[in-house]
Amino acid sequence: MQRMTYRFDSEVWLYPGNAAWHFATVPQEVSEEIKNMHGHMSRGFGSIRVTVTIGVTTWQTSIFPDKKSGTYLLPLKAEVRKLEGLSVGDDITLNLEIPL
Repeated sequence: MQRMTYRFDSEVWLYPGNAAWHFATVPQEVSEEIKNMHGHMSRGFGSIRVTVTIGVTTWQTSIFPDKKSGTYLLPLKAEVRKLEGLSVGDDITLNLEIPL
C-alpha cells in the first residue's frame, strides 16, 4: 500500500480541563495539504486515520481537525509518552503516514 509521509516538528501540550489529554499540533501548512489531499478520507468528527512514529515508537491513531486553529490535532497516548519520555512542553519530531 502506498503512503504519503509528512515529517514535522511540534510541541507536546495538554488540553485544558480535567481530561488530561496530551496533543501535538500538525503545522498549518501540513494540515492544509492533508485536508486537500486526504480530506475525502475523513471519518467521524472529520478524523483521518494515520500511522505515527516518534523516536522508535510507531502506532496507529487518528488526527482530528481543530476548527479554532484550522489545523489537525494528534492525540498522544500515555503509553507513547511513557515509552518516549515525553512531557508537556517537549519538542518532538514525528513522521505521520496516511495511506493513499
